[in-house]
Amino acid sequence: MASTDHFSAQNLFGAKDFVAVVTGGGTGIGLMATQALAANGAKVYITGRRLEALENAAEKHQPTSGSGQIIPVGPCDVTKKEDIERLVVDLSKREKYINLLVCNAGIPGPKAEPKYSEADDLKAQLWNTEDQKDWQDNFNTNVTSVYFTTVAFLPLLQSGMEPKGPLEPFSSSVITISSMSGIMRHAQGHFSYNTAKGATVHLTKLMSAEFQKAGIRVNSIAPGYFPSEMTAKSSDERQKSHVPPEKIQEKEHVPLMRAGREVEMGMTVLYLAKNQYVNGEIIAVDGGVLNVLAGR
Repeated sequence: MASTDHFSAQNLFGAKDFVAVVTGGGTGIGLMATQALAANGAKVYITGRRLEALENAAEKHQPTSGSGQIIPVGPCDVTKKEDIERLVVDLSKREKYINLLVCNAGIPGPKAEPKYSEADDLKAQLWNTEDQKDWQDNFNTNVTSVYFTTVAFLPLLQSGMEPKGPLEPFSSSVITISSMSGIMRHAQGHFSYNTAKGATVHLTKLMSAEFQKAGIRVNSIAPGYFPSEMTAKSSDERQKSHVPPEKIQEKEHVPLMRAGREVEMGMTVLYLAKNQYVNGEIIAVDGGVLNVLAGR
């Protein structure tokens, strides 16, 4: 039975001796996840297409105390199997196991706002604004790469169950970063992105059921509006982005009337990383948006 001391935040969410890999870890939600893990003792390898951004993020955001580390590796384009395999081979030379994979890399995709009620006008707007290749690129990055990245890391994840003694299933896990957009029915002009994120949600459920046979949990975080290069269109010299409250308030469907705070994302990452009794869940961290827009 657990004593009261077992319920300390350090025992509940400490990540000492954890080894994690975060794709797209140099900016936005990937960097938030990285900071949360490293601040609580994890060794976090961050990867992405821009090595300079990864190195800058690691330099600017190293923990000031504790055993946590942020280590850039790559570059790696997760839409290319050869890049993913090269990354796995590299990390296999450095580590005997990983405890956590965060599949965060993603792109926004094309936008075409359906503004017309007349079918001819609606067709012209959507048909002429979007391209099939953009849809395919979007799906490839937001869905296909999540699948192949997870599959590539399965052996290292399974090895993460063994280092501390007897085999304990479900101690290693994957967190996919989907989106509230993959749950809601409001397209927001992002038919391609929302469809892809909906597929990420379902892929997470499929992988959670199939990969639990290997003792590996898979869950997803479905973020609402968080400061990132995707939402803010830019980042500063510390790889950080800012979304002013008034920009969120203009949307008129965010009850908290602000973007999510970085630490709120960090709390969710630690929860899913540490709670072995959670598997196959999609956790919306959206400020209540899905209570306003049709979705669940």
